[in-house]
Amino acid sequence: MLKVGLTGGIGAGKSEVSRLLVEHGAVLIDADRIAREVVAPGTPGLAAVVEAFGEDVLAADGSLDRPKLGSIVFADAERLAVLNSIVHPLVGARSRELEQAAAPDAVVVHDVPLLTENGLAPLYDLVVVVDADPATQLDRLVRLRGMTEEDARARMAAQATREQRRAIADVVIDNDVPLEELRRRVDEVWAELLRRARTSV
Repeated sequence: MLKVGLTGGIGAGKSEVSRLLVEHGAVLIDADRIAREVVAPGTPGLAAVVEAFGEDVLAADGSLDRPKLGSIVFADAERLAVLNSIVHPLVGARSRELEQAAAPDAVVVHDVPLLTENGLAPLYDLVVVVDADPATQLDRLVRLRGMTEEDARARMAAQATREQRRAIADVVIDNDVPLEELRRRVDEVWAELLRRARTSV
């Protein structure tokens, strides 16, 4: 099994890269998706978040109001640390369960937005960073995700810098390119991952 950490700044296009890797046959473990699962209604995770942040972070249907919580934590490093201390251990435990269920010769791609920030690079055999110019990230967040420029800049500022991400990368995928060029680059990276997976068995 080859354990790959995949990361990139918000709006860099990491989701598109993970989708292309899955098309090739990667087993994807998506930390963001798991982070939503562990705070779903009725979970101990959601109860812990409500205890820490109050009932105001709940939507009318009892689910977590993620935009409301986001507006609280992304403007306050201490509150963000509190949230991370609740969610990250739950995500880690579930990720390990999914990894153990994968085939012995699988290429397991862990899609982890905060891999750099949380010093998680040593957990993986290889770290792949999806990189884009900050101006490209900002444009995508405002144009494609409907964020205000202020919100988008705050989200970007809460993450590691481009230089910090590149410093831990074994492989960098440049995503300031058209989709066809990105697809070609992912093809190359997949061939390299398969080669490494075969030599690690």
